[in-house]
Order: sequence, then C-alpha cells, then structure tokens
Amino acid sequence: MVIVEHKPLEKLVTKMIQASGSEFEEAEAVALNLVEANLMGHDSHGVGLAPRYMQHALTGTMTPGADISLITDNGVYLLLDGNMGYGQTIGREAMNLGIDKVKRNGAAIVGLRNVHHLGRIGAWGELCANAGFISIHYVNATGHKPYVAPYGGYEARYSTNPYCTAIPATEKTPMMVLDMATSRVAQGKVRVAHYSEKQLPMPDALVGPNGKLTSDPGVVFRDPMGALLSFGEHKGYGLALLCDLLAGGLPGGGTARPELNTGETIRNNMLTIIIDPSQFESGVSFAAEFDSLVDYVKSGQPAEGHDKIRVAGEPEQESMQKRKLDGIPIDDNTWAEMTKLGCENGMNKSDFEKIV
Repeated sequence: MVIVEHKPLEKLVTKMIQASGSEFEEAEAVALNLVEANLMGHDSHGVGLAPRYMQHALTGTMTPGADISLITDNGVYLLLDGNMGYGQTIGREAMNLGIDKVKRNGAAIVGLRNVHHLGRIGAWGELCANAGFISIHYVNATGHKPYVAPYGGYEARYSTNPYCTAIPATEKTPMMVLDMATSRVAQGKVRVAHYSEKQLPMPDALVGPNGKLTSDPGVVFRDPMGALLSFGEHKGYGLALLCDLLAGGLPGGGTARPELNTGETIRNNMLTIIIDPSQFESGVSFAAEFDSLVDYVKSGQPAEGHDKIRVAGEPEQESMQKRKLDGIPIDDNTWAEMTKLGCENGMNKSDFEKIV
C-alpha cells in the first residue's frame, strides 16, 4: 500500500492522460475527477481507472479531444452525442447545457449517448445541485462484457447501471447526493478488492460460474466468469433494467443487447432530468421541508456499530476531509499498473517514486 497526497497525485494522473493523447486541459479535467473520487472514498472510480483509460485511448476505443454533438434541441428536451470522448469533459459540458436550459425553461431532460466512462455519477448531480437544481440520473454501459446477473439467474447480462439523485444544499443542510450502482457492490469495488487480494466483506454480492454465492472477487476476472448480483434482490434488478432502458433506449445509445456487450471499452449513456424546485410555486418551502426531514431522521439513536445517523453524501464529505489530511491509499497492484502504463508511454519511474 502506498499513501499519496492528492495534489501530487492530480499532477501525476494529468501526465498519464497526456501521455495517451490528451491536451493538458482535458487531461487535468480527467485527473481532477478521478482523484476527487478517491478523496470521497470511492476508490472504485478513482485513479485506478487511469491505466484502463490510457489503454482505451491508445487502442482507439475512445477518442481524446472529442467534442460533444447536438442531435436534438426541442423545448425541455436535449439530445447529445459524446462521440466516445472522455466522460469527465463531455459529461460536464452536457450538464452545463442542461443547466442553461433549466434556467430558460424551468426544467430539462437531457439524453447523453455514446460517451466514454462518465466516472462517479454523483459529480454530475453535484454540478446541478450547486446551480440550485434537483437532478435525477439514469446510466447504463455497453462496450464490454456484462457483469451483473438478473434476479433469479446467475449468468451476467448487463452492467452495474448507476442511479443518482442530488438535492441542492440549504443554508442549514448540505446537499444530499444518492449515487449508487444497482448491483450489490460496484464493479470497480470488486476490482479494488481483487487488486488488494482481499475477499469482499459481504457474502451476497457475487456468484461464481457454478451459480453458488462467493466472496472471491476474482470470479469476475477469470474464465469461466461469475457475476455480480443486484442489491435488494428483485428491487435492484428492476431499477437496473429501468436504467438500461431509460439511459440506453431513449437517447438511442443502445441497451445491453448481446451485440453491444462486447469489446474492450466503456460506452456510457445517461438520461438526466433537471428540475428547478421553484417552478412548482407550491407555497411550501422545499428547502424548509428538506431541513426538517433531515433533522428528524438524524434525531434517532444510532444503532450498534454506528456513531451517528448519516444521510447520502455525508460519508463522502467526511472521507474528503480525512484524505486531504492523511493522503490517499492506493494498493500495490494498482500502483504497479499505473507505473507500468505510464513508463510504457514516455513517463519516468521517478515520476511515480517521488510522490510516495
């Protein structure tokens, strides 16, 4: 395990992304997004993805420097194509276009298709919330083998299909950001456990190729392959299918059909609904309702093993404070992979050694 301060890590990952074909501005945007995920405790969506991104850029399965394309602009509806550019830049541009539309029309429904990995979806919810708007995000993924088995089966058929809703902060209450995979655990967290040579702590997140439950993350990275399972049995399964249909079907990027569940890339599609809460003119303060609900929910006594009751978004902010002070932990296998890909593409081993 290595511990790295976040600022030097941002500079290092910027160099890595530049080494695979990006200009500085794009590379820095990708690096800041990945390191922010680590700071928030989501190592699954952090710098461990940089080697995979580099491979996709170098092999042509994603497009550094790609621009977003406008397909449809019709009232509150906006359809965009990401042209397989970096999700960290295309995603931000898509959300900014959506926010501009909300300011003009009071709401926006944004379809974004054919974009490389969008990273931590909560980042896009936070962008909308910081503008004062509620946002709801449905995401699917193709371009690679499926990872998640449907409820009642054990063969993988679709991806981890994230869902996110973000509520803007009030003067009293921080923004609430619910950002989650529809699988019991995100695929990236399985990767982190596998690279760390650890078993998953929960017994009901993975199934082996024999259909039996397992805690071994390696079943997702070996042939014959196992699968991830949905959270909440049929509930997570149902939400996963909705994400696939709404994110992939409506914008036209494609659902988890067999012909799209192949390849060595990450192709995301996202449907985002952005709402200006003031447009209802209900006569009731939404912010006051938000404050009072959170206050009441958190007023209960914490259960055994918990120091307090939290709401979505709080663990990330606590992790952010801690890791900015203590540094970001990166397992040895991930660090070795980052070093290898960097050095194979013009970087020096000292670039990595000097920041540890």
